Amino acid sequence: MSGISVKEFEQDCRNELDLILMAGHEGIGKRITESQVQKMGLALTGFTRYTNPNRIQIIGNTELAYYNTLDSHYKEEVIDKICSLNLSCVVVTRNLQIPEILLKKADEKGIPIFRSSLRSFQFIEKVTKYLEEKLALTTSIHGVLMDIFGVGVLIVGKSGIGKSECALDLIIKGHRLVADDMVHIRKRPPNSLIGSGFDVIQHHMEIRGLGIINIRNLFGVEAIRERKKIELVVELVDWNANQEYDRLGFEEEKYSILGVELPMLRIPVTPGRNLTTIIEVAARNHLLKIMGYDSALEFEKRLLHRIEEKGREKFETEGEIE
Repeated sequence: MSGISVKEFEQDCRNELDLILMAGHEGIGKRITESQVQKMGLALTGFTRYTNPNRIQIIGNTELAYYNTLDSHYKEEVIDKICSLNLSCVVVTRNLQIPEILLKKADEKGIPIFRSSLRSFQFIEKVTKYLEEKLALTTSIHGVLMDIFGVGVLIVGKSGIGKSECALDLIIKGHRLVADDMVHIRKRPPNSLIGSGFDVIQHHMEIRGLGIINIRNLFGVEAIRERKKIELVVELVDWNANQEYDRLGFEEEKYSILGVELPMLRIPVTPGRNLTTIIEVAARNHLLKIMGYDSALEFEKRLLHRIEEKGREKFETEGEIE
């Protein structure tokens, strides 16, 4: 099942969010599957149609102040209706006094009730960041992730084609390694992909004939990054004399990761070809495109303009001769 358990949420956030479990201990295994939390204002009026049981429910000062204006009979009716929803958990902020009827019903239904000293807006801001990180879609890709001129470049290709050697050359030139061999990728809403290395192999690189090297120890902390947003994919492929390669840059290929389309360049590998410089230029060119300047399109415009001028000159010349 997707999501995280309430127990995991409590263990991860107990200190940062100042969480204290007040009731519903038997429901600690329930799961939270939504990154957005929900305030229980409408639910406390008795309208629960759009209350999502998979979200963390928040009761703050405003919600509790309204609840306290209700007569005792309606209070119990509202709590019964809320607790029938099988909520994942409820958090009461600002260390507010939790109604006894809510604690009692939560114990009966196995709905974890937490109390936090944080104000509602503080709690929501922190817990949303935590849940977005925890519930994000993830995958792993065989490749190398580099920070080149501030651009996150993912270098992919078949095993042995020279990805790590190319990355090492980039590091010597002053660029930064994020991950080698296996890149862990996490999707952040709406469409950002954040790459990082796995704990065991982070900051390490495998070079055939040399073995495992520690980039941090060899080149210092300025040669590494913990994580980086992926913006460009470069695929290294074996040169094939029978295959046509893009020579002008008009063809825009895409590389899909977790449903996000990234611009991709396919670079053929041949002996003596300076791949490091090509990838550096690719990163610089990507920065220009972000700023609104596309070299290939500008060249195409100039070429078409020159053709139009030549055609116009030829037409005028032929007209004069006649």
